[in-house]
Amino acid sequence: MSSFPEPGSSESINTGRPSEPRTAATVILLRDSEADGSLEVLLLKRSPESHFMPSVWVFPGGSLDPEDGEGIESLATCARREMSEEAGVELGPETEMIPLARWVTPEIIKVRFDTYFFLAAAPPGAEVQPDQFEMSEAIWIAPAAAVEKTEQEGFPIVFPTLKQLEALVPSPNTAAAMESARNDPDATTIVLPKVIGDKENPRIILPHEDDYPD
Repeated sequence: MSSFPEPGSSESINTGRPSEPRTAATVILLRDSEADGSLEVLLLKRSPESHFMPSVWVFPGGSLDPEDGEGIESLATCARREMSEEAGVELGPETEMIPLARWVTPEIIKVRFDTYFFLAAAPPGAEVQPDQFEMSEAIWIAPAAAVEKTEQEGFPIVFPTLKQLEALVPSPNTAAAMESARNDPDATTIVLPKVIGDKENPRIILPHEDDYPD
């Protein structure tokens, strides 16, 4: 696999006390392909001028605002707002938002997030319009194809996004993906990756792996 994207200024290394993660929410918008009914996901490309993950393909999302409320519904509200602002797709309060995963940025990174990933089905006829400020491009793509494209230059995806795409590969369509997440008791369990090795040879370790640091 190709190397992960070059970091922006917000992804610089922090050798001191770990910063407190900001609560955030992300939407993985799903639809079934018109060609064969197979699962597709929406990815947006961040602006090359961004301080955070410049030129990287991501799911729409952002930090929780005080007016979003409290609890899991506040995170769903945040995710809906970010989808509207970044992609121009409106998800009404009746839209089912199913938690898929919860990832926290490694402690060695300067700016950290405690991010909830939600699945949502795209409204019929939804037209994606990147805001041309934070997001410059949009693509609908099969999860397996997106994973494969990470091996190519010009399609950078960061580790958490890649792992969520990998998790969706077995699902044949939107209904199956959402049902799988709906029945997952670990969907909101914190995943805190850690980075080991040195600057030239870093390696990301997940909690279930044998060499995960204490």
